[in-house]
Amino acid sequence: MLARKKSFTSATIGALVGLSIIALVLSLVRVEDVTLPPAVKYGMVFDAGSSHTSLFVYQWDSDKENDTGVVSQTLSCDVQGQGISSYANNPPEAGNSLRECLDKALQVIPAEKQRDVPAYLGATAGMRLLREQNSSAAEQVLAEVAKTMQEYPVAFRGARILTGEEEGAYGWITINYLLDSFTKYSPKAHTWLRPEAADIFGALDLGGASTQITFMPEGSALSQNEGSELTLYGYRYRIYAHSYLCYGQDEMLKRLAKELIVESFPSTRVQQPCYPRGYEEPVSLSWLRASPCTDRDPRLAPGDSAVTLEGSGNASACRAALRSLLNLSACGHSQDCALDGVPQPPLRGHFIAFSAFYYNFKFLNLTEGQPLVAVREAIEGFCSRSWQDLSSSYPTENPKRLPRYCANANYILTLLLDAYKFNESSWSNICFQRKAGGADVGWTLGYMLNLTNMVPAEAPARLKGHSSSLWAAAIAFIILTLVLGLAALLLELWV
Repeated sequence: MLARKKSFTSATIGALVGLSIIALVLSLVRVEDVTLPPAVKYGMVFDAGSSHTSLFVYQWDSDKENDTGVVSQTLSCDVQGQGISSYANNPPEAGNSLRECLDKALQVIPAEKQRDVPAYLGATAGMRLLREQNSSAAEQVLAEVAKTMQEYPVAFRGARILTGEEEGAYGWITINYLLDSFTKYSPKAHTWLRPEAADIFGALDLGGASTQITFMPEGSALSQNEGSELTLYGYRYRIYAHSYLCYGQDEMLKRLAKELIVESFPSTRVQQPCYPRGYEEPVSLSWLRASPCTDRDPRLAPGDSAVTLEGSGNASACRAALRSLLNLSACGHSQDCALDGVPQPPLRGHFIAFSAFYYNFKFLNLTEGQPLVAVREAIEGFCSRSWQDLSSSYPTENPKRLPRYCANANYILTLLLDAYKFNESSWSNICFQRKAGGADVGWTLGYMLNLTNMVPAEAPARLKGHSSSLWAAAIAFIILTLVLGLAALLLELWV
């Protein structure tokens, strides 16, 4: 009996030694480079528009695809109040208005990464107009928002006014990125690939003070002076982008009001065909003079007299009045021309219409790809309704916004059909969208994507290590060794 126990103990110790040697060998052989997950980087961009400001926080992996980061939206925050241009008489409040959203941004960005987060503010048409009207006030507003942003633990990179063409180009980048036109992940290849025969979309943007159209025309249709060249994901794209200042929906309504008032002078009650029947809006001439889009008309009567705009709810008269403001005659007989005599190549491909294009048509339930004839009928029907009918039918809608849907919808039709040259057949190429791929459609994501071209790529961290299968085998042998060792020890104590 004792001999058998000694024999078992000897066998156990032998196995223990053998397993120990195997575990040791497995822990030493085939040491190889192991790639760690790439570090996550963050960036934030304020979109300071003419009527409001929004903050967007983005994140991307530090190893980039062909020098462009693959970016996703982490947070969007609407700043309370109007656009920063409205603080021309009180610039410090422009900076203070950003604080709530900045605080929210820091809550979603890890504390250890905050000081490396590039933070930008881009101002668009509202500030472009303020700069035309009062350049020193515009500079003071930008200085105050910069001062506020520099108080936060982020890498402030500047607050500036974008050109209209930049705004259009960055919106175009956003759309095509979100719709996988530039690059798409292939699970089979475990890498990002450029889609074959990718459908490059055009961008249609409508704000309060300006509108932008951006698309990639046929190569021969674009002159050297008309195009912009961008490089994304290792490929070059040549696009047409143009912005029309004073052609945003808010400024167009001001321009229309001015024309109607001038034509009806000296009457103080003026018919407004784009407003619903029974709706009245008091207007002061000082309100018209406050905008560079309407303050230079010598036909405006002096003083600060008040005028009442009376809605008549006539869609066809509304479109005719708006069409007269587009200065289409400046194009002469040229078909390759939009408005104000600005050349535009023939339209190409599909377009995404966002911002106010989307919001107005969404309210009217016209974002489901309805044909043009159905869109016209819906707008005609809505415009024919009285103010009493509309206000009782939409009790929760903003009472300042509700009477303007007829005007805005007719302006969208006039702009797309008469200026940008869409027609019955190409209307179906327009898709009205607010979001794509979980991110808001707008210029800020395109801005961040373009800026990530300038952020040096970081190679993923690499450590010496083993493949997972070798580690599993080594651990298994080590566990067996420990079990056998414990068994041998207990047996020795028992003997």
